[in-house]
Amino acid sequence: MADTTLSADQSPAVLPEGVQRGNIWRLSIAQALAGANAVVVFATGSIVGNMLAPTPMLATLPISIFVVGMAACILPMGAIARRYGRRASFLAGTAAGVLAGLLAMAAVLDAGFWLFCLATFFAGGYAAVALSFRFAAADGVEPKRRARALSLVMAGGVAAGVVGPQLVTLTMHLWPPYMFAVTYLVQAAAAALSALVLLGVRLPMPTVAEMIGGRPLGVIASQPRFVAAAICGAVSYMLMNFLMTAAPLAMHLCGHSQESANLGLQWHVIAMYGPSFFTGSLITRFGAGRVASAGLLLMGVSAAVGLGGIDVMHFWWMLILLGVGWNFGFLGASALVLECHRPEEKTRVQSLNDFIVFGLMAVGSFSSGGLLSAYGWDMVLWVSFVPLVLAVTALALAMQRRARAGAGQAGGNP
Repeated sequence: MADTTLSADQSPAVLPEGVQRGNIWRLSIAQALAGANAVVVFATGSIVGNMLAPTPMLATLPISIFVVGMAACILPMGAIARRYGRRASFLAGTAAGVLAGLLAMAAVLDAGFWLFCLATFFAGGYAAVALSFRFAAADGVEPKRRARALSLVMAGGVAAGVVGPQLVTLTMHLWPPYMFAVTYLVQAAAAALSALVLLGVRLPMPTVAEMIGGRPLGVIASQPRFVAAAICGAVSYMLMNFLMTAAPLAMHLCGHSQESANLGLQWHVIAMYGPSFFTGSLITRFGAGRVASAGLLLMGVSAAVGLGGIDVMHFWWMLILLGVGWNFGFLGASALVLECHRPEEKTRVQSLNDFIVFGLMAVGSFSSGGLLSAYGWDMVLWVSFVPLVLAVTALALAMQRRARAGAGQAGGNP
C-alpha cells in the first residue's frame, strides 16, 4: 500500500476538508475497536485474575498492570510519533493489541496468572496509543474546530460500549472449559482490523522544529493551566478506573451475575463516549474549564449514588454517571492541554500530559482491589472524594488566575 502520510515540506497548516473528514472517520472507527479492547480487559480482568491468582488479593492486579502498560508505553510511543509520524505509533500500538489478545488466550488455556498479567500490559500499550487518536484528530484542523474534532473521535467509543460487553457475553462460553479464551482471540482480531483502518490516516510528518524545537518541558509544565489540565485529566481517569476496576468484582461479591456486570459496563462505556457528540460544542460555548468542572461534579454524584445501596440499579446508575463525568472531565482537560503548547511542541506536551494522567491512574488502580478486599465497596467510594476535592481546587485556582489576567489586560486597554 502506498504511503499516505504527508511529508513535512508538503504539509499545509490546515489539511484539506476531505482529508480531515477521512481522518476523523478512520480515527473514530479505530477508537471504537480500541475501546472494545479496553472493555474486554475491564470486564474480564478481575474475574480471570480471581480464577488464576495465587491469592484473592491479587485478583485486580491484571487490570492494574493494564494501567502500568499505558503509563509505560506513552512516552516511547510519543517518541515514535515525533520521529516517524503518528501513524507509525498507531501501528505499533495495534501490534501490541494483537499480541495482548493472543497472550491472554494462552494464559487462560495454560492457567498462567503472570502470563495473563503480561497480556494486560500489552493491552495497556495499545490503549496508550489509542488515547493519542483524540489529539491526532486536531492535527491539521483550524483552532476553533479542534475541540469538536477531538470529541468526535472520542464519540467512536460509543460503539465500543455496545460491542465490547456483547463480545464478552457472546464469546465467553464458546470454548468450555476455557472461559473467555475465544473472547481474547476476538480481541486480537479487532486490533488487527484497527491496524488496517489506520493505514489510511493522512497526517503531516513531523517537522524539524517539532523533532528538536520548542520550549523546555519544565517551562510548559509549570504553567498553571497545564498543571490544572493534568490534575483534572489524571483525577478523571484515575477515579473512572478506580471505580470501574472494582465494580465488576463488587457486583460479583454482592451476588449479581456476570451478565449484569457486563451490561453495567456496557452502559458505562456508552455514557463515557456518548456525550462526545456534543461535548466539543459545550467546550466551545462555555469553555474547557467549566465543562471539566461539571465532569468532576458528576463523578462526585456518581460516588454518592453508589453509597446509596448495593442493588443492581445502584451499580448501574453509579457507572452511568461515572461515565458522563469522565467524558466532561477528561475532554475538558484535553482541550485545556491544546491551549498550553505551540504547534512544534504538541507531541512532547501531549505525551507528557498522558504520562502524568496514567502514571497517577496506576496508583488508583493498584489501590482499588486492595481497598475492596480489605474494607469493602463503601470504602472504595468514600476514598474517591479525596482526589475530587484536589482536582476541583486546582481547576478553580487556574480559572481564577486566568480571569484575573484577562481583567488586567482589559483594564490596561484604553
